[in-house]
Amino acid sequence: FLRCVFSVLGDSLTVLRSPQYVTFRDGQWPISGEKIPDLVALTMGFSIHEDLDWPGLAAGSLFQRPRANALIVVRGLDSLDFPKNISSYPLENPVPFTLDSVANTVHTLFADSTPVVLQLAPSEERLYMMGMANTVFEDLPVTLQQIRGRLSQDGSVLTSLPLVSLSRNNEADLLFLSEVQVLYDISALLQKHKHLAKDPAPDLYSLELAGLEEIVRRYGTDSPQFTDATRILTSALQKFADDVANVYSNNAVVEVVTVKTFEAPLTRKSRSILESKQISNTGNPYNLAYKYDYDYAVVFNIVLWLMIVLALSVIVVSYNLWNMDPGYDSIIYRMTNQKIRMD
Repeated sequence: FLRCVFSVLGDSLTVLRSPQYVTFRDGQWPISGEKIPDLVALTMGFSIHEDLDWPGLAAGSLFQRPRANALIVVRGLDSLDFPKNISSYPLENPVPFTLDSVANTVHTLFADSTPVVLQLAPSEERLYMMGMANTVFEDLPVTLQQIRGRLSQDGSVLTSLPLVSLSRNNEADLLFLSEVQVLYDISALLQKHKHLAKDPAPDLYSLELAGLEEIVRRYGTDSPQFTDATRILTSALQKFADDVANVYSNNAVVEVVTVKTFEAPLTRKSRSILESKQISNTGNPYNLAYKYDYDYAVVFNIVLWLMIVLALSVIVVSYNLWNMDPGYDSIIYRMTNQKIRMD
């Protein structure tokens, strides 16, 4: 049973899919762009350094966590035409952000497992993969040259989608279609590797799409190219969300952040294409807590409530023994008294 939250006018956060035990409340509460990584961490059941003072996300289940989280950032417009029958969340202070902190948490807590971590920005040729992602997405076209080659192959979006006013001979149009192709290819690879959902470690997907921004810069927001591009992208995102939810048996969260323009440039350490660097923790320089298993919360609750029940049982038994009348309540003394009378 999935829950859908859809966008409104202005930069927005859209939760296309979430499991029943991850509850997003209906309302118009704005969330700051810099808090998006914290929100993603909380939906995955991780702790954060500072409390997230945002009422849109309700307290989650202690016994269930999503198997995956997929966040797609769309640059170039403030909203997409998703269905508007339920809640929406405006995005304020749209500063650039990454999910590096969440990826580091996944690696730290599940170093002995094989989580899938994929962070991709096709227009900037920026890619970071970790764990099983190196195997699952080894054939994924990631550079613009590779994606252009993919577009010329059979089954590409150039032949399967109605381009209408978009042209395969224009650079801006090809950049946009390249990013749509990446979405379709990731969906196809996930459908091929459904065993990912059986791994105990949660998976993380982060995509940044800037092709629509080039469409706006080239044609403007009143152009038929922009209208066709938003229609194609909306459909592609909904299909991507459906595919992710299907692979993870509705145990995945899929969010879309639409932002017309970021307020400040993002400074970050660059990562080379196909890098699979394993994060080291030599000497525990940050004084991190010990690693615990994915079932830590379940085991903790079992032990806690079992101790409480046993403690209450001891108290009740002790109270009744203390207030027991040996001559009336005890069968031993009762039989002894009857024997004395008979003698």
